[in-house]
Amino acid sequence: MDPEGPVLVEGPVEITLDDGTVARSDRFMVAVCTCRRSRAYPWCDTSHRRRERAAAPPEEPEKPELKEPGKPEEGDPS
Repeated sequence: MDPEGPVLVEGPVEITLDDGTVARSDRFMVAVCTCRRSRAYPWCDTSHRRRERAAAPPEEPEKPELKEPGKPEEGDPS
């Protein structure tokens, strides 16, 4: 069990919050937030997971342009 992860509870579930309101879920399995980072508290929205940005894809090297045979390149004094 992840100490910062949710607690999975078989539903339906009713949770009485600190302010007296009752949160209900009719799902067959409910993830209850234990870290209090969830924007959908008391339900887990995976906010406990570390957010890591994906690495940018490697840039491809530029391909040299092919010059036509017998034709001088730009800037070539020949």
